[in-house]
Amino acid sequence: MDRNPPRQDIDESQLDVSEPKRWAAGLPGVAVSLQRGVEQMGVARTATTLRLLNQREGFDCPGCAWPEPQGHRKLAEFCENGAKAVAEEATRRRVGPEFFAAHPIAELAGKTDYWLGQQGRITEPVVLREGATHYEPIDWHDAFSLIAGHLDGLASPDEAVFYTSGRTSNEAAFLYQLLVRSFGTNNLPDCSNMCHESSGAALSETTGIGKGSVSIDDFNRADLIVVVGQNPGTNHPRMLSALEEAKRGGAKIVAVNPLPEAGLLRFKNPQNVRGLVGAGTKLADEFLQIRLGGDQALFQAAGNLLLSWDAVDREFVDGFTEGFAEYADHVRRVDWDSVDVATGLPRAQVELFARMLAESQRTIFCWAMGLTQHKHSVPTIREIANVALLRGMIGKPGAGLCPVRGHSNVQGDRTMGIWEKMPEKFLSALESEFGIDVPRKHGFDTVASIRAMRDGAAKVFFAVGGNFVAATPDTAVTEAAMRGLDLTVHVSTKLNRSHVVHGRTALILPTLGRTESDLQHTGEQFVTVEDSMSVVHRSRGRLAPASDRLLSEVSIVCRLARAVLGPEHPVPWEEFEKDYDLVRDRIARVVPGCGDYNVRVRRPDGFVLPHAPRDAREFTGTRSGKAHFSANDLTVLRVPPGRLLLQTMRSHDQYNTTIYGLDDRYRGVKDGRRVVFVSPEDLDALDLLDGQHVDLVSEWPDDPTGVTERRAERFRVVAYPTARGCAAAYFPEANSLVPLDSTATVSGTPTSKSIVVRLEKVDA
Repeated sequence: MDRNPPRQDIDESQLDVSEPKRWAAGLPGVAVSLQRGVEQMGVARTATTLRLLNQREGFDCPGCAWPEPQGHRKLAEFCENGAKAVAEEATRRRVGPEFFAAHPIAELAGKTDYWLGQQGRITEPVVLREGATHYEPIDWHDAFSLIAGHLDGLASPDEAVFYTSGRTSNEAAFLYQLLVRSFGTNNLPDCSNMCHESSGAALSETTGIGKGSVSIDDFNRADLIVVVGQNPGTNHPRMLSALEEAKRGGAKIVAVNPLPEAGLLRFKNPQNVRGLVGAGTKLADEFLQIRLGGDQALFQAAGNLLLSWDAVDREFVDGFTEGFAEYADHVRRVDWDSVDVATGLPRAQVELFARMLAESQRTIFCWAMGLTQHKHSVPTIREIANVALLRGMIGKPGAGLCPVRGHSNVQGDRTMGIWEKMPEKFLSALESEFGIDVPRKHGFDTVASIRAMRDGAAKVFFAVGGNFVAATPDTAVTEAAMRGLDLTVHVSTKLNRSHVVHGRTALILPTLGRTESDLQHTGEQFVTVEDSMSVVHRSRGRLAPASDRLLSEVSIVCRLARAVLGPEHPVPWEEFEKDYDLVRDRIARVVPGCGDYNVRVRRPDGFVLPHAPRDAREFTGTRSGKAHFSANDLTVLRVPPGRLLLQTMRSHDQYNTTIYGLDDRYRGVKDGRRVVFVSPEDLDALDLLDGQHVDLVSEWPDDPTGVTERRAERFRVVAYPTARGCAAAYFPEANSLVPLDSTATVSGTPTSKSIVVRLEKVDA
């Protein structure tokens, strides 16, 4: 095995910079992304990076976790938002000492999230000392010593919180959790807590593994694909290509969403001639415009109809499942009046949906945060699993459960141990491999971390990636909690809101991006990531780093570990920093399914982690060894008169909390983000006009006698064909309306898709 293959340097001056013109070909979305690239990176650098994006010899997109096809890859294996993400990271704009000297923290705190993100790459570590007005440069050694001093001064390791975003590589994530557990705590909240935690909880109960059970190839074999609570056009655009191919192969597609989404209703693919001329491809055969939170009722109703028609895969149910009798008895008694109220759908459309499920022999169920961020999210996803089990749609080609993850390596981070309650088998393997003692007490998830910081039970916050303040609920509470800390530390590439909402002392540690080469003592390194379908593969940047003072995430973790744990610690941190293959050797011995990691990840398309239900219809992760049906009480969200049920969502010109621009081309919004989408019928009922300004006021019943209110000021009303009784607004602007204590049962995920609000008129 060639542990350090020779680097193939790229001379940007020799590239054919006309290539992007072929990709654009007059298509608005691609043209916009290329324009952004040229503005941020220049023509040659744009061609360099986009040619390598999601290619075997290149780097993994820092955006979503949608998988690359196995085998042939297109010249442009990326989407509009992926190109924007690369432009943001590979920008030539810089934030150096002169910038921080010119901008006091009070000024930066008053800037918008968009403005902060547009300033460019941070070039060296900076510190904001207690009482200071400006960030100022700090040496790396001094930065690590400062952090170690604060951690050493804590009364307990549990007074520190260690957050992780989904862009962290497998190698960095594995070392990070090893550092945190060596320090003595399981306080490892991550972005999964706020997005697909509900999926993991429900799937672990029903199938025994908290991951999806499909591959990208299954989409080409499916008869029916159900897309629920998800907007691929904005959040996972490359999924639209997979849906288009499935459609050409004869699959039918059902979209279930409160808002009609342009990408699912009509898709113009820039990768083929059909996408460049004409009206594009109509993807969704049926659009079920469901009310927010009504998905559980829809799938219970579908189960009721499937049972009444005897559309049950008896061989699968009898041979591989348990709990069917209890489920069947429960769902046969479904209250159809409650279904009508919860879904807002015509009964005939519900029956048509169930008939499509009954007739399909290969069905894939896809969902995202439209399902995972409700109080009853876990029961909702259990109901999807119930229908899949009823029809035998686990462990067969062209069928399965597909939670579509958001950030590029969020699933890999969990595989590598980023979780506040990892199982005993993993913790024991860590102890055996490294000769350390690992704590067993469960740590804080994201919401529990905010509570701990608010209540003074946490003193230090350390984040690898992400934008914690902008991503989390109850903005006022979160910001006050952060400001009460002794120390906040952020490993980042660019400025964001979390850098200006800080503890008494604050550090920003700048790191390499995915696009940049990582040169260590033993040569150029690569890292690995896991996509949404359990494929682990390489990622290697080729651009020169934005500054010679940047460190990789692996280096930052290893150097911090030496400062915190001391030179006698049994983990060979210094050697890990020099050679990432040594990290992967240890991953192979600790993480299930990762044996022979270094060999397998060097294959052209990497390797697929084992998934017993998918691979062999074995449900070894459940207590009984069988897939589990569940009987779930039906939740119907009822809103008081004069109120709406609000969901937060992304604009088209946004990824997670990173805002690329102020337009939303898919929804017709120009130059603004403080907007609220409401149906014309609801506007009439509320005596509101399109274009009028309102305050959004959320109402939360925090005790038996009353409610607390949270206010987000001056949102422009946009008449939009959303479901009656529902509304939508962008995050992070609307995060302030989500109560910290309003979380999903079991998973603890914030309920950002079911916020009761009233709209109060304000003066123009």
